Amino acid sequence: MKKALINIDYTYDFVADDGHLTCGRQGQQIEDELVKLTKEFLDTSDYVVFAIDCHEEGDMFHPESTLFPPHNIKGTPGRALFGSLQSLYEQHKNDKNVHYMDKTRYSAFAGTDLEIRLRERGIEELHLCGVCTDICVLHTAVDAYNKGFKLVIHKKAVASFNDTGHDFALGHFQNSLGAQVL
Repeated sequence: MKKALINIDYTYDFVADDGHLTCGRQGQQIEDELVKLTKEFLDTSDYVVFAIDCHEEGDMFHPESTLFPPHNIKGTPGRALFGSLQSLYEQHKNDKNVHYMDKTRYSAFAGTDLEIRLRERGIEELHLCGVCTDICVLHTAVDAYNKGFKLVIHKKAVASFNDTGHDFALGHFQNSLGAQVL
């Protein structure tokens, strides 16, 4: 079965101590596992997608503008991948099996060509990692489930703002979406 890794929102704004919408320490603690997982997928030539939140400065019509402070603004350092993931991406960004995509909603499928890219490659199984477990990872997982993809969530490579939301999402992945939680 062909598989892909969807690396979701592991950016400076979401992970660094001074990021504009950071999950902080929880996000920083998964860096080694997330980078290791990404390397494993890159080494086997499986498809690796970096699905990265992208907002326009001052966009008051975006639904998140009333929920969260401005974050991951196009053209700012906050959109850079966090820590050693950025250098790993730089090493592989021109590889045929690597795709970096902007997303403007929680789900990596909403308003993007992600499903088309996955179907073209015959991918049936999605491995998810990144932040935040109960927001963008969860919404991507729900859409993937509804589109018929098999799901694998890497528990040591996802993090959130709080343990309650994180734990809820992990249970939901397994109990409601039939995902394998490793």
